[in-house]
Amino acid sequence: MYAQFFGLRQPPFSIAPDPRYLFMSERHREALAHLLYGVRGGGGFVLLTGEIGAGKTTVCRCFLEQIPKRCNVAYIFNPKLTVEELLRTVCEEFRVPYQHTGPGTPTVKDYVDALNAFLLSTHAVGQNNVLIIDEAQNLSADVLEQLRLLTNLETNERKLLQIILIGQPELRAMLARPELEQLAQRVIARFHLQALSETETTQYIRHRLAVAGMKRAIPFDKPALQRIHAIARGVPRRINLLCDRALLGAYSQGKARVDRRIVDTAAQEVFDTGPTSAAAGAQRKRVTAWALAFGGAVLLCGAAIFALVGGPHRAGTVAAAASAVPLKRPASAPSAALAAASAVATPASAAASAAQPFDPKADFKALLRSEKDAWRALAPAWKLTLADGDPCTAAQRQQLHCFRGNGNLALLRQLDRPAVLTLHDGAGRAGYAVLGALANDGATLRFDGGDHLVALSALDDAWRGEFATFWRAPAGYVDSIADVAAGPPAQWVAEQLGKLQPASAASAPPLPLKGQIQAFQVAQGLKPDGLAGPVTLMQLNRLAGVDEPRLQR
Repeated sequence: MYAQFFGLRQPPFSIAPDPRYLFMSERHREALAHLLYGVRGGGGFVLLTGEIGAGKTTVCRCFLEQIPKRCNVAYIFNPKLTVEELLRTVCEEFRVPYQHTGPGTPTVKDYVDALNAFLLSTHAVGQNNVLIIDEAQNLSADVLEQLRLLTNLETNERKLLQIILIGQPELRAMLARPELEQLAQRVIARFHLQALSETETTQYIRHRLAVAGMKRAIPFDKPALQRIHAIARGVPRRINLLCDRALLGAYSQGKARVDRRIVDTAAQEVFDTGPTSAAAGAQRKRVTAWALAFGGAVLLCGAAIFALVGGPHRAGTVAAAASAVPLKRPASAPSAALAAASAVATPASAAASAAQPFDPKADFKALLRSEKDAWRALAPAWKLTLADGDPCTAAQRQQLHCFRGNGNLALLRQLDRPAVLTLHDGAGRAGYAVLGALANDGATLRFDGGDHLVALSALDDAWRGEFATFWRAPAGYVDSIADVAAGPPAQWVAEQLGKLQPASAASAPPLPLKGQIQAFQVAQGLKPDGLAGPVTLMQLNRLAGVDEPRLQR
């Protein structure tokens, strides 16, 4: 409708995964490289994960256009299937005929025998076979185990079936379960597709407009672009939805430029960010009241801890500050976090002062080359013993969980725990180091048996926000907690939140557990979804005094 008005050949912000519109950010190029490597990697599993709308399917479509000619591909986009249904679908995608003798319907053996014969015959003529499963987080454990068994067919040189699993972040958590350890050990490449930065968001919008035929200046002013990134959080699908509605809004008003007000109006229509009902408004006020109470309790708790470390004089200073300083959300990108990080005056530890200066890019070869080695370097801080095999599986046997996330220095200060950082050199290669200490002017990275002091500016240049750490979950924890009915984990959360609640919250209307979690998240500057996931529980662990290592200062 608005395409001609803005000088476009076609609407530029369709949410269909059109490879022509693929914006090859450095992250997308790495994702595509991992998929192409998987085809030549000799079989096994390749894992591509990312948030909803991050561009996983679009990368996969681009991959399909570059796949070698002598490669047979089966693509499954609806994996909510039983074992029999999945095997039948795989046979149909590969056009493999299967036979069943005797009464009844075809069995698992019928499908597997047919697939094995097909894989052997195609290998004999020099062909490869790739099975791609999208939305793989919906696969059941039984289906995943059957997929693992399919990769058992192999020659002396290679496995005969390559399986690519594409899914949301929970797919990684699924593969970390002990019962899927054998499958996890067959993952030859894995990549997590992160959201776009603010600069990349602008580049992404320019790219799509150019592909759609725009030859003049883009119709978004700078404040509008900044607002789009803030609302869409760098997720391509959300950017598409928001930009499409914003262009439609500008067209309906006869405006050639999209400003911030038009973007906000579009966000209300697309993401329902507008005024809420009276009931929802009342609930929001209750959450806010509890959040303010939690915020005060958390600050006073922090003051008490600081008093134990810094003595009575410092305790009085911090207690006074706790009553006057409002809580702020952490910055949204590593570069933006530098100012926040530098603003926190924390004395460097003796270990940090003794560390050798280090430049992550200039001395990149010294970093750990394997994520497994990085987990093992992190393990001593947690008093963990990690033998050969998957580190996360071994940790889970010792009541610890692995967490991989994306954030900034402000978040790492807030979580206050040693973490594995993924660093990159100028060529995009990844290396790993353990963040052991964080001061106002630098960080201490641990690798190769020693400590290395890195300036925050150098760290920001090499670190894109990827980090990983261990954390201790309540007994019985599975994915997240939102309801007391969930059992002992939820009861533990309710108990800890109750301890943090000051007397001033007694006058506030009572909230269900999900509302209390949401209020705690608001007070902590976390995403207020009301679900006690890993990051929320890490913060609660820290305030509840759970035995976990802390960053040195």
